[in-house]
Amino acid sequence: MKQIQMNKSKNLSVNDAYDLFIRKCRVKNLSQASIVSYENKIHPFVDYCEGGLISAVTIDTVDGFTNHLKTEHNVNDVSVVSYLRSVRAFLYYCMECNYMTSFKIHLPKAQKAIKEIYSDEDLEKLLVKPDTNTCSFTEYKTWVFENYMIATGNRLSTALNVHIKDLNFNDGLITLRKTKNRKQQIIPLSASLAEILQEYLQIRGGQPDDYLFCNNYGEQASNRTWQTLVYRYNIKHGVNVTSIHAFRHSFSRLWLLNHGDIMRLKTILGHSNIAVTNEYLQMFGQDLQMDFEKFNPLDNLKNRNREQIRM
Repeated sequence: MKQIQMNKSKNLSVNDAYDLFIRKCRVKNLSQASIVSYENKIHPFVDYCEGGLISAVTIDTVDGFTNHLKTEHNVNDVSVVSYLRSVRAFLYYCMECNYMTSFKIHLPKAQKAIKEIYSDEDLEKLLVKPDTNTCSFTEYKTWVFENYMIATGNRLSTALNVHIKDLNFNDGLITLRKTKNRKQQIIPLSASLAEILQEYLQIRGGQPDDYLFCNNYGEQASNRTWQTLVYRYNIKHGVNVTSIHAFRHSFSRLWLLNHGDIMRLKTILGHSNIAVTNEYLQMFGQDLQMDFEKFNPLDNLKNRNREQIRM
């Protein structure tokens, strides 16, 4: 009779360890979007390991996978970092579970691409109100949607999950029920956006539990539907930028140009790490130099002294 042996966790295959990692992600109640992202970025690493044991994975394995992405699949540096960030989360989980020997995984440096934004001229074209006597509801609601996006900096999934009841016109607030970090959030509702939304709701109708941005039948529309609507609307108005996420980048740029503080921007954007928000400072630093002397304390003091001398 065969003696029962203790199951050695280090005999796990990379694929079995991956299955346990995804199960842990579900137990931790990560969003489906996060899980899908892990799946898309860790699967290539699992395939690269070709059914080997998780205990056999070393830093050389990670380096080999990095080189494999660059040479065999022509993955750019920014995307390589994105893959490795997910692989690192997976392997650190395995290390914590003692499935493998611990080692440090350092992400390679990568030059981040400039974030796409709408120019001031683009926004002037897009935010001209259509004639409500002649335009379709589709055109009108897309105009309202684009006003909302540039006024709030919301992500698309967050905006499409706002209900009518989430608008507090009395206190000037919007409750965001679905965010990337899954924490509900309350942001300011500007007076100009409130005016637009109040008129929109008179035309749109609906009940408090209905979604604010809907299809033509009052139901929630998909991300793809709104991406298509924005694409068609922008092209029709002579704007070649058609990304919905570019409204978020443009909101951040204009916030900084208008001398909004970085901590409030972090809160409104829902960033959990200030480093992410600081990327906007680095990216739009040249724009921030405009009228710098007007707000710089030293220049202001010198100008004041010059006036006193003239007196």
